[in-house]
Amino acid sequence: MADQYIGGFHAVMAALEDGAEKPHEILLADTRADERARRLLAAAQALSIRVRQVSRSDLDMYAPGLRHQGVLALIPERQLSGEDALEAPATPDRLFLALDGVQDPHNLGACLRTAEAVGATGVIIPKDRAAGLTAVVMKAAAGSAERVPVISVTNLSRTLGLMKERGYWLTGLAGEAEETLFEADLTGPLVLVMGAEGAGMRRLTRETCDRLVKIPMLGKTESLNVSVAAAVCLYEAFRQRQPAKRR
Repeated sequence: MADQYIGGFHAVMAALEDGAEKPHEILLADTRADERARRLLAAAQALSIRVRQVSRSDLDMYAPGLRHQGVLALIPERQLSGEDALEAPATPDRLFLALDGVQDPHNLGACLRTAEAVGATGVIIPKDRAAGLTAVVMKAAAGSAERVPVISVTNLSRTLGLMKERGYWLTGLAGEAEETLFEADLTGPLVLVMGAEGAGMRRLTRETCDRLVKIPMLGKTESLNVSVAAAVCLYEAFRQRQPAKRR
């Protein structure tokens, strides 16, 4: 199993607190002596993880192009969950987000962050022609990549078909849909399906969905960024799934 560097205080703290496998070591900029750095040092010390203080230029060398905020952690490469993670019974509390070929790592990271925030059961992504769990994704997810299961599947439309057979209701987002998100029933075992940037859902994915919905918009904007759209849909599902007395 290969190792990789991740950066950013949220991502590194999540690796320390919630990661299945702890970092091998942490690199901290020698200019950082603030409260966040002290908290990170204390967490690493409690787990007997070595912390090396290095220059920012060294950090840039270890993780070129990554906005690391002065901290890196060397972790085992994250192993994504397989399709067997989807075999549990389709109980009413289960909520998945399926992303059909999202390419931008910042979008994937933002989707993971919102999915974790609403307590989603997991996020489903294709193995091929889509962003994976890179350092940029984990930085954008701000720690959520360690806290929400990410399930990688070989054939998304086939996987969605199997989930439908198990009792999930598949709701896809499409701008041409007639039903709006706020008219749809998003309770029960649910998979929210989002398409890729620009292209949207692929044909087979679209045809597998039980219903298509759109986000109503009054302005001139034709569509929302996929991570923004996912946030709107996840929070509408979250709202509907709350007990009436808590709404």
